[in-house]
Amino acid sequence: MRLTTKGRYAVTAMLDLAFYSQVRPVTLTDIAARQTISLSYLEQLFARLRRAGMVKGVRGPGGGYKLCRKASEINVADIITAVDESLDSTKCGGEANCQKEQSCLTHDLWMGLSDQIRNYLEGISLADLLEKDQVQVVAKRQHQDMQHPIEIYRHPE
Repeated sequence: MRLTTKGRYAVTAMLDLAFYSQVRPVTLTDIAARQTISLSYLEQLFARLRRAGMVKGVRGPGGGYKLCRKASEINVADIITAVDESLDSTKCGGEANCQKEQSCLTHDLWMGLSDQIRNYLEGISLADLLEKDQVQVVAKRQHQDMQHPIEIYRHPE
């Protein structure tokens, strides 16, 4: 399994949304600024997340996005799968046709790894991540940075 930026950005954006949408809907522009992700890329990801029933758009002034379910009901594996990322470590996509239409010598090894990764990511919900101290610290820092964007550019870290 190779997690691409699509999967990483989707999880990051969903965690940002889970954190900030507790108060009001969150715009993709705000997520893009806080997480330094391209707005057009977020639009593509959120179209997929919306089709997967994970987020919903809220129209009008003060609109943006909210989670469709509780943060405790959305796990990391679901997010990655929703944006068409694979949690499969085999080169055959789990089809067992990796060597001349039959399984290769290490097929079971990579299937086992895939299962471990999937189980691990299924066991972590957005709510679990929100409870982590480091997530709280980073989210608060990002919020403060958004409140004082001029200072960020005057005093680069």
